[in-house]
Amino acid sequence: MTAQDRQPPETAPEDSDSNRSSSVISRVTNRDGGPDETTRGDDPITRRVNSLITNRPWTVVLAFVVLTALFLGGAMVGGGEQEAGTDQFTEGTAEADALEDMQEDFERGDRASGGTTAQLFVTDEHNVLSKPTLLRMLEFQDRIQTDDDLRVASATSPASLIAMELDPKATTAEAQYRAIDRASQRQLEAAIAAADETRGLPVSTDFTPESARADVAQIAITYETPPMAQTDDYADLQFETQAIADDIEGFDTDDNVVIFGDAILEEETLQLLGDTAIVVFPAALLLILFFLLVAYRDPIDLALGLVALAMTMIWTFGFMGIAGIPFSDALITVFPLLLAVGIDFGIHIINRYREERTAGASIGDAMEITTTQLFVALLIVTLTTVFSFAANLLSEMTRDFGIVAAAGIFFTFLIFGVFLPAGKVGLDRLRERTRIPSFGQTPLGNDQSLLGRVLPVGVHIARAAPVVFLVVALVVGAGSAAYGTGVETEFDDEAFFPDEERLEQYETLPEPLAPGEYTFLTVLDYMEEDFEQGLDGSVTIYVEDPALRSDGALREINASLQRPPEAFKTDGRQADADTILDTIEAQAAADPEFAATVERYDSTGDGIPDRNIDVVYDALFDSAAADEAANRLTTDRSATRIDIPVDVDADQDEAVAAARDVADGMDMDATATGQLVIFQGVIEQTTESSITSLIVAFVLTVAFLVVSYWWLEGRAIYGLINLVPVLVAVALLAGSMRLFDIPLSPINAPILSVSIGLGVDYTVHLMHRFVDEFEARDDTYEALLVTVQGTGGALTGSMLTTVCGLGVLYFALIPLIMEFGLLLALGVFYAWLTSLLVLPSTVVVWDRLETRYGSSDRLPWT
Repeated sequence: MTAQDRQPPETAPEDSDSNRSSSVISRVTNRDGGPDETTRGDDPITRRVNSLITNRPWTVVLAFVVLTALFLGGAMVGGGEQEAGTDQFTEGTAEADALEDMQEDFERGDRASGGTTAQLFVTDEHNVLSKPTLLRMLEFQDRIQTDDDLRVASATSPASLIAMELDPKATTAEAQYRAIDRASQRQLEAAIAAADETRGLPVSTDFTPESARADVAQIAITYETPPMAQTDDYADLQFETQAIADDIEGFDTDDNVVIFGDAILEEETLQLLGDTAIVVFPAALLLILFFLLVAYRDPIDLALGLVALAMTMIWTFGFMGIAGIPFSDALITVFPLLLAVGIDFGIHIINRYREERTAGASIGDAMEITTTQLFVALLIVTLTTVFSFAANLLSEMTRDFGIVAAAGIFFTFLIFGVFLPAGKVGLDRLRERTRIPSFGQTPLGNDQSLLGRVLPVGVHIARAAPVVFLVVALVVGAGSAAYGTGVETEFDDEAFFPDEERLEQYETLPEPLAPGEYTFLTVLDYMEEDFEQGLDGSVTIYVEDPALRSDGALREINASLQRPPEAFKTDGRQADADTILDTIEAQAAADPEFAATVERYDSTGDGIPDRNIDVVYDALFDSAAADEAANRLTTDRSATRIDIPVDVDADQDEAVAAARDVADGMDMDATATGQLVIFQGVIEQTTESSITSLIVAFVLTVAFLVVSYWWLEGRAIYGLINLVPVLVAVALLAGSMRLFDIPLSPINAPILSVSIGLGVDYTVHLMHRFVDEFEARDDTYEALLVTVQGTGGALTGSMLTTVCGLGVLYFALIPLIMEFGLLLALGVFYAWLTSLLVLPSTVVVWDRLETRYGSSDRLPWT
């Protein structure tokens, strides 16, 4: 590789506008470190920017301050919305739409389009089915059902079911209270056994009819709310319900009673977001501040860098407000990425400027050399990173992430590429005039420092054994990528919950850092240990077909539950499901008149009507079980739902596959839905979108780098050389996900495509600097040595600041954010490591191949 070889094709005249190859640097350093008199073109955009930065710095600063004020207004006017939990990823998916359609079908007729549910868990280590506890349950039900403000439509508990066995006419909580209060112990035990047999008591699995005792009971509450009610409204109702429970003697929400519902779950997930931010973000800020202080070693430069970072955040938040994009868990990850890139840009500019100032250049000349050399490098980094972010636009699930991240990285380029250099020039001239002292103005990584002696390790390897090292690096990368293909994909409500150990660590913090109260861990323990089901413990088969009114409809429903998959809970040889058949059976057991109707239209005597089904449906909707029937069958008899509990040991994908098999096996039009199915759909979409985004980001990055280096330098091969370390870094990151047992999730799905942008950030700075140094020296090893000691020092400062400052996300309460923090830190570290170790050997190997085989002037690749 020679300087002559690096010139653009001779077909372009030297003074022609088409001679883009020399439009990068107007001045470069010579062998002695001083400015070279040779100019390599005069790009009009760079020339104009340089003129503004060096001649009118305060005008530039003022313009950016005005823009920041405008974006701040946008953030305040349009911002404020938040999204958290699973809904931000499931909304709009096909599976979620199917569930919504089902819910709308079951809200037809007289029922309002609105409502929510909650569960109250009651524990009693002696016996939750004792008469005193059953009476407390009914007192609680009476209070909430007679409180008009709570809008309770219904409440069902073991107590109400047992009372109806004692007195079928006891339809109110008050009447049921009297029925249990008057019952003898023997009558009560018989009613408990009968209620469990006919209706199934919602109690813990330690219950047996013979013992008539259990440790935990569940009270199901349904609220009737306006159609446009919000999550906050639902949560307020549920917290008010909890307060009523706390007022009942023997019930204590700090001891033996806990309420839970979707609204509370969402509220607590938002609370997790706040509790995480209150601890993690200040810690990240302190660490970033510390490492920036080490990197800048000057309070004025530090303040300027921090102002630029703050402006980047304000502009991005302002853009979100103007665009109407709500803040969510998924977008938390954007801001660490912007900080990482902003820190990198800032340290590079200040460090390169200091190199020129140390060599004797004036303030204006030093910044002109710096911005001329780095402006194009920053632009290449920005555009490739935009490509890696924008690749996420292909998936609706990560679209907001792609939009906000792409806009944010462009803002970062403008602020650090124009505002920060202008501010530096203005402040340094002011410092000269006012004799304000300077601190730590030497660049990082100079050859006299310890860092300057360590950084060239990759260059020394490239001099001794570049081929062997490059082959080893590629083999390790390929092996890591292959290993990483085994990464699991995971997504459910529990992915947002911290484990108890992490929560206990937070609880030891002093106020106001200590977290709030959370109920989901307690509820999760109840569900898994006492009820043997997960938080989302069932799947739903939604049948929407006019054939439901045919004679064989109920038999088909019954047949679909026979010989169920292992993922389902079973009752003998069939799935332990809740269907319209259960409602018919329970009402027949309680109502002799309805039982006679069922028997009349049951030709086989197995309790399943198979003639004149509409007559049976009419009798059911006219009975006391009308409300329960409406939960299983629409009043127009066009749709029904089958809820099947999932075995607690079953994997999510197994349960969803089983539900889809049941739906596909039915002759009627049936669809598998429910939260588990929705979550599995998100998992499948996550896997598909992450792979697609990675491929698109890679293709766009390759194309852009190849075209950019051919257009600017006449050497497209430089674009390919840039990508070798990037591919190794991405492969190492994929392998690390599996090694550290980090599943792919909607939060970290963009990390692989984004890691291409992060990797290019590091390699472009080194490659761009190498091109300039090689132009001045025409010696590959000497150019590499100067590059890694100069630009490598800035890269190291950027890496340490990012890894240590933003890696603190690993200590977040929310596991998904914790995992993203670890992946971000690893991604940046691998990008830094491979750029310093792999890039020099790649350059040397190509130089040797080109020297041995020559290059073709007809092809731009060489």
